[in-house]
Amino acid sequence: MVDVSTEIVIDRPVAEVAAYTADPSSAPEWYANIESVEWKTPPPSQRGSRLAFVARFLGRTLSYTYEIVDLVPETRLVMRTAQGPLPMQTTYSWSARGDHATTMTLRNMGDPSGFSRLVSPFMSAAVRRANRKDLARLKSILERQDRPTS
Repeated sequence: MVDVSTEIVIDRPVAEVAAYTADPSSAPEWYANIESVEWKTPPPSQRGSRLAFVARFLGRTLSYTYEIVDLVPETRLVMRTAQGPLPMQTTYSWSARGDHATTMTLRNMGDPSGFSRLVSPFMSAAVRRANRKDLARLKSILERQDRPTS
């Protein structure tokens, strides 16, 4: 079982952080391992939205479809996939930290099967490392001086 939770404080209001990260189209910009995202249902993000992701992880290319199973604007987004080598649930949660900063938490939970089961002892550490890097990249993107503020 993989259950990894990582958080970061981003110097941007909750509305801005949530709007950017709740749009799966932005994922390839801030997730190092995600190569592409294709909407299978019309945007914007809402409960029932389905998205096809292609990612590279632990030296393998993975294709999987996430479904948004919960979305509370500016509070939480939960995506889940049941197929593939690593059935996974990903949760983003956002909370205000004063008027102009946000704590974002990224949580990945899943039960490895197939190839992933063979490397499951290393999976949590690899996911934690990837999440830390991805959240740091997200922070850098959102805190850039040339980005408009909300």
